[in-house]
Amino acid sequence: MTTTARQLELREQRLLRVMAIAPYLLLATSTALAMLTGVHVGIDRLITLSLVVLAAAWMWLMSRRRTPGAVYVAGLILLIAALCMRDVWFAGFFGFVGYLHSWQYLRGAWRFVGLTATAAISITAFTGGLPDPTPVAVLTYLFFIGAIVAVVGLFSSIGDATSAHSAERKRMVAQLEDTIRENEGLHAQLLIQAREAGVLDERQRIAREIHDTIAQGLAGIVTQLQAAERAGDVGSEQVRRRHLDNAAKLARESLAEARRSVHAIGPSELDAARLPEAIAAVAAQWGRLHEVAAEFSTTGDPRPLHPEIEVTLLRVAQEALANAGKHAAPSRVVLTLSYMDDLVSLDVRDDGVGFELDRARDGGGFGLTSMRQRVERVAGVFQVESEPGAGTAIAASVPIIAFEPIQDHSKSPTGPEEHE
Repeated sequence: MTTTARQLELREQRLLRVMAIAPYLLLATSTALAMLTGVHVGIDRLITLSLVVLAAAWMWLMSRRRTPGAVYVAGLILLIAALCMRDVWFAGFFGFVGYLHSWQYLRGAWRFVGLTATAAISITAFTGGLPDPTPVAVLTYLFFIGAIVAVVGLFSSIGDATSAHSAERKRMVAQLEDTIRENEGLHAQLLIQAREAGVLDERQRIAREIHDTIAQGLAGIVTQLQAAERAGDVGSEQVRRRHLDNAAKLARESLAEARRSVHAIGPSELDAARLPEAIAAVAAQWGRLHEVAAEFSTTGDPRPLHPEIEVTLLRVAQEALANAGKHAAPSRVVLTLSYMDDLVSLDVRDDGVGFELDRARDGGGFGLTSMRQRVERVAGVFQVESEPGAGTAIAASVPIIAFEPIQDHSKSPTGPEEHE
């Protein structure tokens, strides 16, 4: 519970305690003044005190009930009338209880009936009896009764409105606290989910990087070693040495790429070259290693892209070529990088053996899955077309996000900073 809500509740509890003991204090005050200032003889004092005890007992007994209601108010007004007949002090103090409890325990028009009866008793006690049967006296008598009823009704209505606002405020505070608790629970749940999603995303990133660097490098090394072994069997030392050199080069490149992947650094091909040049270099190297014609072309107006977009397309090109080398046995591979108004696409086509798409969807290797995840991660579209004996076509289209280098505001716009 908030501090404000706790203060409101404590204030209301204090007010309720005061309202509970106020009738007895007013009754005691009226009794004390009546006993001290009155001219009652012994029997009159005894009757007055008996009525006081009866009134206190009536209020106490009725307060034990959940809803005292009309019976309690009627008995209370009769006791007020009896005490006011004994002494006017009861009209001045204890009579106020009739107003309070009439409004508190009655409903609707009955509230004003109770107020009117209490006001009539008090005015009668103050004036020493009923008014003279003259128009002025009767009108004056009724005017005072009406004025008292109006004033008490007005302030009681204001009190009800204040209580209603207080209750509504308490309800809103309680609802707000419930909402805050729900939000705290939801926030904790979201944090857990975000943490789990981050762990999963990092695992997928590492898996993709391992597949695109270490796995491809190892596959290339195995291919070159196997080629070197075959060359050794036929006695071609020069060819064998060339394949061994290629294997060593692939090993060094794979080690470097693995280190870059661990530190989430982009591919080395993009360090000093634009995307078209990097893909062209990858295609040329792959063609030399596999002794397959690899052609690359660019359409549209090349322009710098966001690093993540360029990394995605480069990795797709590398993986598509790796798949072609391992499974397709092609004689020719064509790569096309197309720059359009709001899209950039990469198409990789080979004339290899192809495969059945349904079988690849059901149990395809990680390569296709990795490419699809990479492309969809940057809001792109990944498509594969293939059939046995008709080659394979892979297309990746991603939105163009321009590269905006971060401005270094630490340097002076007019030149190097001058040092004293």
